[in-house]
Amino acid sequence: MLEIHNLSSGYGDAMVLRDFSCQIDTGKVTALMGRNGMGKTTLVKTIMGLIRAKSGRIMFDGTAIEKQPTHQISRNGMGYVPQGREIFADFTVTENLRLSLLGHEGGNVLTLQQIYDWFPILKERAEQRAGTFSGGQQQILAIARSLIGGPKMLLLDEPTEGIQPSIVHEIGVQLKRIAHETGLSILIVEQNVDMVRTLADEVLFMENGAIQERCDINAMRDDDSLLHRYLSV
Repeated sequence: MLEIHNLSSGYGDAMVLRDFSCQIDTGKVTALMGRNGMGKTTLVKTIMGLIRAKSGRIMFDGTAIEKQPTHQISRNGMGYVPQGREIFADFTVTENLRLSLLGHEGGNVLTLQQIYDWFPILKERAEQRAGTFSGGQQQILAIARSLIGGPKMLLLDEPTEGIQPSIVHEIGVQLKRIAHETGLSILIVEQNVDMVRTLADEVLFMENGAIQERCDINAMRDDDSLLHRYLSV
């Protein structure tokens, strides 16, 4: 689904990723974990074309996307929920969702009813301004907004930041259900261990701009040594 080869990317002359390589399998939920400043957000922004790759290759579903603009990467089937959510606060839930369909005409888009079936809170508050929502409700809307375009893969950057634990668990359970029902591939950047244990099939541990370890989620449940090695300060 997603293959990255010898990718170098960063900000100006400061390279965060150097000759980075990894593969994300089709139909799996993959968690990317590591301490702050290790390059996780830089990676997902480079995949989405928000940061331009300096060199290397990003192959998504058989197509090289490292030189494509962000809107084309999205149309190719890559969904993205950024850190901070970035919903349209002055627009209603329905308006946020409909705006997300722009540029996806004729594609594998979902209906509002499908989104509402997955996230009933959004149907209940369809005409409510998004800016009046709690942080957790805004995150649910941000995820729904990305899903309505019918992506093949969803990138999530720190989706649990600032959200109460009960909502975190609810989001994790529902995303896992959606992934299993639809075959959606997910790459989630996350430091919340409970969320990762609820949602992920496998975990990649990143340090100094490179993948250092890869393990099945069951192995991480049985042995938390990798968590201490790559997340402890």
